[in-house]
Amino acid sequence: MKRLLLLSLFISPFFAAIGQVKSGPMVGYSTMREVLLWVQTEKAVEVYFKYHEIGGDKISFTTEKVMSSKADAFIVKLIADEVLPSKKYTYELFVDGKEIEFSHPLAFQTQSLWQYRTDPPEFKFAVGSCTYTNEERFDRPGRPYGGGNSIFTSIYNDKPDFMLWTGDNIYLREPDWNSRTGIFHRYAEFKKIPELQPLWANTHHYAILDDHDFGPNDSDRSFWNKDITLDAFKKNWANPNYIFEDEATTGTFFWQDCQFFLMDDRYFRAPNNLKDESKDYYGKKQEDWLIDALASSNAPFKFIVTGGQIINPVAVFENMSTFPEARKRLLRRIEENDISGVLFITGDRHSTVLQKLDREGNYPLYDVTISPLTSGVATPTDEEMKSSPIIAGTLVKENNYAIMEVSGKRTDRNLKIDVMNKEGNLLWTYNIKANDLRSMGD
Repeated sequence: MKRLLLLSLFISPFFAAIGQVKSGPMVGYSTMREVLLWVQTEKAVEVYFKYHEIGGDKISFTTEKVMSSKADAFIVKLIADEVLPSKKYTYELFVDGKEIEFSHPLAFQTQSLWQYRTDPPEFKFAVGSCTYTNEERFDRPGRPYGGGNSIFTSIYNDKPDFMLWTGDNIYLREPDWNSRTGIFHRYAEFKKIPELQPLWANTHHYAILDDHDFGPNDSDRSFWNKDITLDAFKKNWANPNYIFEDEATTGTFFWQDCQFFLMDDRYFRAPNNLKDESKDYYGKKQEDWLIDALASSNAPFKFIVTGGQIINPVAVFENMSTFPEARKRLLRRIEENDISGVLFITGDRHSTVLQKLDREGNYPLYDVTISPLTSGVATPTDEEMKSSPIIAGTLVKENNYAIMEVSGKRTDRNLKIDVMNKEGNLLWTYNIKANDLRSMGD
């Protein structure tokens, strides 16, 4: 009896600690000298991480120790700042001084110091949009809109260096968007998906939002709770920067030699039905920042990551052609400034397609739409199938994701796009050379 009592005293605190973790840990942004680590707990507890280099001398480093709080939805973000470039690390999560054990590994990496030393390393990243998490008590009656979560296991098995979440990562619904409680609840339901936990823990994550993360369907700058959804986005994701203080989710990051521009197509966006030909899509200051940042970038690939399609010329749903003056101005400014290497990565449309806009006297612009991860599937309109510059064989009408791989010498980088079904089987592949995306004036 005494032995059973002692055993129960040992086991109970351990399982109590496990139960205090709601979701995560998640690995956020990576640089050469720091990595962000994220976790959400069930209640107020002390949280910290330990980490050490894989294959190193086993010296452990410890992050700051902080208390999670209800004011922050019990979310904790801590910086691993004792790291060095070009290294891989394992890490452990501690809650109230006890290490939490997981059935999957916990690891992160720092970016490589390659400049003036070698060609940039090759890397690969996952891309996906439109994740619907079923919750019957709040969903519309009838057939569930979410299609299951096994796709995240397939992404994890592909071992990307990082994942780009390209909008509609959650689907705020009627009980959610009118209150902070509902908005944070929707994130929590998404972040705790069991199949996501290994992916959170071992792959770096970057995100943008679209209408279903921002507010109601097709929401715009008039949405009354946009500052709450902005706060929820910043707490639940771990991007390295936000360009505009207290406005929008706009940001940027490098992975090796490539630059990613994370655009917000909601915060400054005019209502779709506003009778104003010059109405805002990105808003002037966000568009000006983008052009400045593109013009100053030497990256061979400049990925503009945004919710709605840009290249599609057919003005349907919420692609940028429904804002014709804003689209014309953006494409003109890219051309006028001799900006090379631009590609668009988009989501939103519940089908995947690669579009190529040929431009007289200049390189073609590509728009890679990857959608959906788990939500319902849709089909492009007849007009789009007839008039959009869709590359043959790239339309996918099932749950899918992309693995994009950048490789090659510094002066001859190649982007390989593989689109996969939810089982991780290849649906199509396409290669784009950086040297084929050079402006005539560059």
